[in-house]
Amino acid sequence: MSHPGRRMPPRDQRTTMRRTCEAEEPAYVQRQRGAHGVETPSSRPVSSTQTVLTAGFWRTRRAAAIAGILFGVLLLTAMAMMRLALSHAGYESLQADGGRRAMIRVSLQLVPFAGIAFLWFIGVIREQLGEVEDRLFSTVFMGSGLLFLALLFSGAAMSSSLVQMLDGQNVNADVWTHGRQTSQGLISVYAMRMAAVFTLSVSTAGLRASALPRWVCYVGYVVALGLLVGSADQKWMQLLFPAWVLMVSVVILLTAPARHDVGTSTSGS
Repeated sequence: MSHPGRRMPPRDQRTTMRRTCEAEEPAYVQRQRGAHGVETPSSRPVSSTQTVLTAGFWRTRRAAAIAGILFGVLLLTAMAMMRLALSHAGYESLQADGGRRAMIRVSLQLVPFAGIAFLWFIGVIREQLGEVEDRLFSTVFMGSGLLFLALLFSGAAMSSSLVQMLDGQNVNADVWTHGRQTSQGLISVYAMRMAAVFTLSVSTAGLRASALPRWVCYVGYVVALGLLVGSADQKWMQLLFPAWVLMVSVVILLTAPARHDVGTSTSGS
């Protein structure tokens, strides 16, 4: 019965109030209501339609290939220019040669764009693995890739500060030596080790999921071993990583994706 002096709220408002009260009920109350056939927020069907924030092209194998090719070309160019500019030891010769300093500045400006392309390469590769993605290797793959970028950016930022110091008049030799050793350690030792782990994880995930040709994965193992062992002493060996990413991207661009039957593989295993 309704109270004679009280007006009932509109029907839509009553429905909203009832749904709010149901949502605030404890979990065991909702389970009891669902067991007796009463519709609850948890028992209502959820729409499978999801909002896609990016266009379909940017999630395809071709997008991964284009991003990897951009990363490989940009980082290969930046590292080669840096190695050529720093071929002569000592900051005195570098301070006297404005052309070499300009080459270093151009190479450092290429690093952020290479990092952006590498981030997109990581994202699209994970998207392509999809349901056959191995969580262990995908976690190591993504973590090592992000750490590689962080260390690469840190070393590039420190190198940029050193070049700006050389443009001035008062150059401290101790500061130069300390900064160069630190930047070289960040890139040659730590970043290249993370690149080796990235190469290992991508090669293993690609081999297990048949997402890459077997020979590409085996080449990746060799590259990872070289980066782990000799990248700190042999500076030109560091170019193996962007060259390998470039090779993988070209292979992805030219080959068709492998078909995976998740149900068949699961039942067969």
